[in-house]
Amino acid sequence: MKRSRFSEEQMIGILREQEAGSRTVEVCRRHGISSPTFYKWKAKFGGLEVSEAKRLRALEDENSRLKRLLAEAMLDNAVRKDLTSKKW
Repeated sequence: MKRSRFSEEQMIGILREQEAGSRTVEVCRRHGISSPTFYKWKAKFGGLEVSEAKRLRALEDENSRLKRLLAEAMLDNAVRKDLTSKKW
């Protein structure tokens, strides 16, 4: 997946600018982002502090790692079941 050119801290800063009273269109133009991108960020990071966003990122990374481990374990189980079910 493509990484953003903005860090979580920058995204939250941009959201704070808009919350401080700037118009959304002006904030998007100033930072070179589209309105849909801004609203995606707002849905994900709206109301979060920087430390909370870092914690969210860490939890997402851990969750994806655990999902990979589970998929590998399920694949190993399927292979073992397939091998033991065959008659020699």
